[in-house]
Amino acid sequence: MPFAIKAEIRDPKAKRFAFTAQKTMYGGRHIAEGDTVFLFASENEGGQGLVARGTVTAVEAVAKKRGIARQTPRVSLSIERTALAIRPLGRKELKSLADWKDGKPGTELNFKFYRQATDKIVGISDEAAAFLDGFFRR
Repeated sequence: MPFAIKAEIRDPKAKRFAFTAQKTMYGGRHIAEGDTVFLFASENEGGQGLVARGTVTAVEAVAKKRGIARQTPRVSLSIERTALAIRPLGRKELKSLADWKDGKPGTELNFKFYRQATDKIVGISDEAAAFLDGFFRR
């Protein structure tokens, strides 16, 4: 399963990225070493959306805190960049894709990232990954 992360990314052109205690949703907790991940620089943090594609080089589940009944699983991970995005894709470009049941890969991304604006790691469909691959050089 491919994955996508929306988080604060200070240097979108970095060769390596490290993320600590990131929230997971929509299957994101299943991310593992060797998985493909698409990186979105969070607009909440001043970013512009899709910036890179990479491969997970390390992942570690974060232990839940005691005494809290409902906790979203979190993971820390390292990613090595394999490509830079060549055209924009973010909230602005995905906003019009809001028919949650239309089955379009862009709608899937809009739903998973922008319906709830929090930063997170999500599992995405193969169709969404193929759609995102179109934003990189071949």
